[in-house]
Amino acid sequence: MKAIIPAAGLGTRLRPLTFTRPKPVLRVAGQPIIRHAIRTLAEAGITEIGVIVSEVTREEIGDALRKVQGVEVTLIDQHQQLGLGHAVKMAREWVGQDDFCVYLGDNLFEFGARPFVDRFRRERPTALIALVEVPDPTAFGVAQLDGERITRLVEKPKNPPSNLAVAGLYCFTPEVFEVLETLPPSARGEYEITDAIQGLIDRGRLVLGQRVEGWWKDTGRPLDLLDANRLLLERIELDVQGTVTDSRLTGRVVIPASARVTRSKIVGPVLLGEGVVVEDAYIGPFTSIGRDSVIRQAEVEHSVIDAEARIECLNTRLQDCLIGVRAQVRGGRKVPSTHKLTLSDASVVELA
Repeated sequence: MKAIIPAAGLGTRLRPLTFTRPKPVLRVAGQPIIRHAIRTLAEAGITEIGVIVSEVTREEIGDALRKVQGVEVTLIDQHQQLGLGHAVKMAREWVGQDDFCVYLGDNLFEFGARPFVDRFRRERPTALIALVEVPDPTAFGVAQLDGERITRLVEKPKNPPSNLAVAGLYCFTPEVFEVLETLPPSARGEYEITDAIQGLIDRGRLVLGQRVEGWWKDTGRPLDLLDANRLLLERIELDVQGTVTDSRLTGRVVIPASARVTRSKIVGPVLLGEGVVVEDAYIGPFTSIGRDSVIRQAEVEHSVIDAEARIECLNTRLQDCLIGVRAQVRGGRKVPSTHKLTLSDASVVELA
């Protein structure tokens, strides 16, 4: 069985972070989002993975996946972004006659892809779709069920037939490509994977819906990235290898050998990257800090700090922040009680 990860989109909902980088390479819990997806698929026993890329995303996604071990990754070009159905269709030659799953790489599942992949392999319906209950299903593909059999699937309906949304993981036999070949575009001008699945249903094929157990997170918006970071940091274990001087560590903290912590307090779960320097600082729970960043005379918690960032000389705590690559936050004389920031790569903020 193979897997497809669509990664050709521009990630407009995550701007300004995605003005300079594609969404799949944004980091949560110390790793690009797409590497979490690769790991999830590998844990489900899938080692052949095709990643759909565009001219804009190909180079950076290729760099993010260059040293991935234990899987074989193939980059597949999608020259026009015409919807998820179109992205899947681009992989037809690569998939061949194999069964495959489609995993939206900006989705995270507490128990991964294995429950869905295992059941698909065991029962082998024409399609098996992950479903999750949501309070507002109008923003999703929505399923109507008869038992566990999906009888109707509609994309972003104004009047949803249920509150069961498609959760970003699909398992298929190659028959879905036959439907995609003749699929007309939707009113949005895109080729919807939900329309292709409905085509399988209309053919009388068995399409099953399986509910997600545990948490599920779509990381499409900035607050979702912070929440995903929190959920993933819940899994880390204490691992202190770096230099810690005159400092206090509480809870689960990861400090690699090349990192240095001096005269500081860290309350886990916290994940420091390689080469991070923390001096005269406080790092609070659910914070991940990218490689070669410097946190000096500052307080940060519940935030994602990317590589080579500098946060220095602040008189107030940073909380719920997304700080991009090489971004800088510098303190001044007067500051309000709190700041909430989403900074793109190489940006500079001076607080005066």
